[in-house]
Amino acid sequence: MNAKRGTVWLIMISIVLLIGAFFSQTAHAREWFDILTTPLEDPLLTLPQQLATGKHLPGDGQIHFCQMDVYDISHPLTLLTAIDVALCHNPRVRNAWVQIKIQAAQLGEARSAYLPTITMGTSRLQQKSEQKEKLLTVISERDNESKYASLTWRLLDCGGRDANRRSANALLEAAMAGHDETLQSTMATVIGLYFDAQTAKATLEAKIQGEVFAKQTLKIAEQRESRGTGERSDTLQAKTTLSKAELEHARAQGSYEKALVGLIVGLGLPPQALQPPNLILAQDYQDTESGVQQELSEWLHIAQNEHPALISARAQLEAAKERKIVVRSEGLPTLDYTQSQYINGRPNQGLSSLESKENVAGMTLTIPLFEGFGRTYKVRDAEAQIELKTTELQEIQNQILAEIAKAHTNALASLRGLDAAKRLFDTAQEALINVRRKYDQGITDILEMLQVQMAFEDAQQERLRAMADWRAARLRLLASAGTLGLKDIR
Repeated sequence: MNAKRGTVWLIMISIVLLIGAFFSQTAHAREWFDILTTPLEDPLLTLPQQLATGKHLPGDGQIHFCQMDVYDISHPLTLLTAIDVALCHNPRVRNAWVQIKIQAAQLGEARSAYLPTITMGTSRLQQKSEQKEKLLTVISERDNESKYASLTWRLLDCGGRDANRRSANALLEAAMAGHDETLQSTMATVIGLYFDAQTAKATLEAKIQGEVFAKQTLKIAEQRESRGTGERSDTLQAKTTLSKAELEHARAQGSYEKALVGLIVGLGLPPQALQPPNLILAQDYQDTESGVQQELSEWLHIAQNEHPALISARAQLEAAKERKIVVRSEGLPTLDYTQSQYINGRPNQGLSSLESKENVAGMTLTIPLFEGFGRTYKVRDAEAQIELKTTELQEIQNQILAEIAKAHTNALASLRGLDAAKRLFDTAQEALINVRRKYDQGITDILEMLQVQMAFEDAQQERLRAMADWRAARLRLLASAGTLGLKDIR
């Protein structure tokens, strides 16, 4: 009966293993195995709140959520929509989000070192022997089932666990700040690409208008020639201007479509997702802000305290310092408490004819004496990592401050250019109306007409470019300081 029961037991185990091996190949089965092995999602409470609730951008009253899976090309693309699409689809943003999860998991590992580990197991052994004695065969069978449970708890490690936990906390803070920095840099990139496309669009519209003017001028020249009040040379000059306008229109169309492709890629969408000719940009030039508000010194002070890249670099430096403590503590004594219970023998032992129960409890003191100088070089490596993180922090700080100074200068220059561009446009528009009336009356020649027409085309293009440059420069300044939120874009 014992042999039969043992055989059935082995068959059942084999069936379970085969089923597990088969279903472990599917994603659904892996989810069930995860539930069995890790039933609690975050028992040590390491996941930051923003992973569950979403991320607040600086100054925004509401958390940013992805509101669209695919952008509807039937609606004109505004800057706010472009940024929303980028924050939801750009791979760099998703990668930074995953880094937070990774660091939270590592923080959980560091916290788990304070808790005891418990293991248990069971084994069943069966032994059958045959012994021939003269004409008789003596058959003996014996089986045994052993069980064990063991608890291990580290009580003392000279500060290694504390330093490892602080290092993990710092790295989690660095990952969260790195995610914020990625959001800022992504928004800054999208702003640049969006207004590059807007500038290309303004150039295209100006070239289209120039072509319309050239056609109107040619029509007037041909009418004057047919009435005998104009020269043939004027008509030829108008035809030449029209051909040049058509060529510039074609070039501007190509530049505009190229800028749209760059914008699509910057949004994190594959180029085949949207065909550039089908993407419509909204007339998104105006900016409600009238000034840069703070002086350069104030912007630099804000960046020193709030820029996520600097926060991340400082946290990484702190983690490197704590890592040196961890490395040193690994060469110091540790004290562990262990308690175990064994029933019918210990694991991997042979069969015993007697039932037994064994309880073991003890303290283990481990004192590393010599590691071949390996510990020395591990500490030197940790010290070098601290120096590296220090220089990286200084480099990032210098780079950010230089970017802010440049962005502040560009914002002031763009703001000054707004009024000048508007005055230029108004003057050129008035001059065009006047010269067209004079040319139609035969008071002026075609050369003056074409010159004024080209001046108006340039003034129109410069006005739209100045508006786009100002809005882009102001938002880039906020992004350079690490304080750009959706409220600033709205």
